[in-house]
Amino acid sequence: MDAPRCDQTEAWAALEGHYEAHGRELDLREAFARDPGRFASLSFEAPELFADLSKNLVDLATLKFLVDLARECRLEERRDAMFAGAPINSTEGRAVLHTALRAPRGQGPFSDEVHGVLDAMLAYAESVRDTAASGIRHVVNIGIGGSDLGPQMAVPALDAFVHPGLQFHFVANVDGHDITPVLRHLKPAETLFIVASKTFTTQETMANAHAARAWFLENGGTDTARHFVATTTNVKAAAEFGISTTFGFWDWVGGRYSLWSAIGLPLAIAIGADNFRALLAGAHAMDRHFAQTPLAKNLPALLGLLDVWYRNFHGFTSRSVAPYHQGLKRLPAYLQQLEMESNGKRVDLDGAPLPYGTSPVVWGEPGTNGQHAYFQMLHQGTDVIPVEFILVKRPTHALADLHTKLLANGLAQSQALMLGKSSEQASSERAPTASKALDPATLAKHRTFPGNRPSTTLLLDQLTPRSLGALIAMYEHRVFTSGALWGINSFDQWGVELGKALCSDLLPRLASGDAAGLDASTAGLLTRLRA
Repeated sequence: MDAPRCDQTEAWAALEGHYEAHGRELDLREAFARDPGRFASLSFEAPELFADLSKNLVDLATLKFLVDLARECRLEERRDAMFAGAPINSTEGRAVLHTALRAPRGQGPFSDEVHGVLDAMLAYAESVRDTAASGIRHVVNIGIGGSDLGPQMAVPALDAFVHPGLQFHFVANVDGHDITPVLRHLKPAETLFIVASKTFTTQETMANAHAARAWFLENGGTDTARHFVATTTNVKAAAEFGISTTFGFWDWVGGRYSLWSAIGLPLAIAIGADNFRALLAGAHAMDRHFAQTPLAKNLPALLGLLDVWYRNFHGFTSRSVAPYHQGLKRLPAYLQQLEMESNGKRVDLDGAPLPYGTSPVVWGEPGTNGQHAYFQMLHQGTDVIPVEFILVKRPTHALADLHTKLLANGLAQSQALMLGKSSEQASSERAPTASKALDPATLAKHRTFPGNRPSTTLLLDQLTPRSLGALIAMYEHRVFTSGALWGINSFDQWGVELGKALCSDLLPRLASGDAAGLDASTAGLLTRLRA
């Protein structure tokens, strides 16, 4: 599609002027004082989600300029092309149709194929969940990247819905310290291994799969075909491994967008067919919101535009994600791949070097844990780092007092980032742990918070399969939005390939000691590792 890159538009020039005149020095405290309706005008709703953007360094004029930029970059046409199945993954000549995986029967591309696999996968999941008949007590998912991060994030997130008689384990790292403690307490007769690899050739996954099969046989396992299943398109290779049950997916499903496909098998076993379909329904509802809602009210689009505003105008290089729900403890890691693998690109669709930054660094930890770890830097560090708070109104446990404290902490942190603390306020407060020898004026400087640090708060009513599906889909479309404006291909990952190729060369060298042709550092390290 012939669409201008963001920096080549009239709207970009207008945004530059707006930033210099109003954006650079915007003070949130003054903005709220001037506009009592700021919260109402800068809050947005989408399926299962409420988003407060009022503590961000924007005003309604900023959003208007950003929406103008999106339209000039033809975001809506690019979005429609994705949903229609156009080959928008231009470097690989592929469509990008993870949205088809959650479309209701008969309403998306490849519907018969998608629902054929889905029905078969969910029927198999239900047979495993019948633990009296299956004998399965442990499910071990062996994958890496997109074949691991999605299920590994979603199973604990939906712990309240997980089968009580099953335990789930995730092995990804080729380091034997990952799989060894998992296998230590398992019994072959009670264990199901899921080998998740589209090609059934992924080096790390297959190394762990072979280790699992060796353990299975050495410890009395007698029916590999019953205790190993594969999510793969390479049925022949799986059969040679000893696997007869396979569930496939398609080349238009990228790894980091594959939770909705057969890669979601461990989650389907965990929460059951009805709940897995609810997950898909929540994601589909967000798809419809992104496809149909005007940009000025379109939550994924607005968040993607905000990412461009912060990255390219304010120069913020990272974003912290702080989910105030222990179930979402792996969400920051999941979002790292989704965003940084998608938009960590340095050339545009034509291969021209980009003159501006793309993906920020995405990182974080859950809830109050982060407050006692890295929030010091967020409040008083030299870098301004936008924070994304995720709050869940209703817990799925009965400890109401704990949940109230959790929510109060989340609200307090976003408030503190915005308000800060002046030196006058610090001087008037008593600090019991402060050194008595320190001059009060100097102490006040140490206890001053600059404030005016931006944050977004996303609010879910409850963490359910449906709301989790909507939340993940929202992040997917947000990444699409910023990538479209930056003029990059968000759906390839060539940066992953070079290290893999070099590893294939180095692997036999570690056995032979042959360092010929290597750079001095790699040769020296190889020699020391073999000594």
